[in-house]
Amino acid sequence: MNLNRRKFLQNTGALALGSLAMSTSAADLLMAKHTVGIQLFTFFNVMDADVKGTLTQVAAAGYKDIESAFSKLGGYYGMPPKQFKAMINDLGMSWKSHHVLGAPFKLPAGTKMPEGPDGKPMVLPVMKNLTSNMQQLVDEAAEGGIKYLVCANIPTETLEDVKAAIPILNKTGETAQKAGMQFCYHNHDAEFKTIDGKVPYDIFLAETDSKMVKMELDLAWAVKAGKNPVDLFKAHPGRFPLWHVKDLDASRETILPVGSGTIDFKPIFAAASIAGMQNFFVEHDMPKDPFASMKESIAYVNKNLNV
Repeated sequence: MNLNRRKFLQNTGALALGSLAMSTSAADLLMAKHTVGIQLFTFFNVMDADVKGTLTQVAAAGYKDIESAFSKLGGYYGMPPKQFKAMINDLGMSWKSHHVLGAPFKLPAGTKMPEGPDGKPMVLPVMKNLTSNMQQLVDEAAEGGIKYLVCANIPTETLEDVKAAIPILNKTGETAQKAGMQFCYHNHDAEFKTIDGKVPYDIFLAETDSKMVKMELDLAWAVKAGKNPVDLFKAHPGRFPLWHVKDLDASRETILPVGSGTIDFKPIFAAASIAGMQNFFVEHDMPKDPFASMKESIAYVNKNLNV
């Protein structure tokens, strides 16, 4: 399966760096506080047909933390935030984070709307975004009592795009903090591509407020872009409280369940304290069988990553 999420979306205190050398047993103790989360974009093609049924299966698989995304039903999977939160809590899970768009959604030039399970192009509701609806999105997320609000993407095709994004990200970070939340930015691989000699992700790190705007590092997208996540953690300790965890095949063109691909997650998770990681979310973009994928991923995480 091709990496079609990019096509679909495109247009705290840190420990000393020497912590990487900690013993395995010390790393185990450090990581013991982290429960396993999942990003609900994994179920984008199926969840709206049975929201509670999907979440019930997620809970039964052993996931404890939820990060939500946009839904074809609108709102929070067709519900107001408090109702969605209650459903998650009733199933023994915790709603930690929510994804929003940074700018009005539009398909990249030359691409078509992805097909839904019925084989027809998806029809999406109007999606609010931080450029046009920032205060409303912050208020709604705060009503749900979540800790993190995350910008899922924002245009980075030109340096003008990147420069225009900086005040939006900083203002959202300030507004989210006033509402009791931490704002983060989620990457794809595009942010690491050089434009006129500059790297958008480097600009985001340098020109956004490091306290107001943290990063949710999608490990696989960073690896696809040729970046070593641990190097990013060392360069910007404490800036990465959230991670997305998914795997890639050798070509870096196909997303796979965690542990079934080529990414070596062990040194990345060993550097969790340097990153400032607080929560991580398994994710698989548009899988053929999201339920099989989530089970395979959590089995690997629990067995191999000392969470």
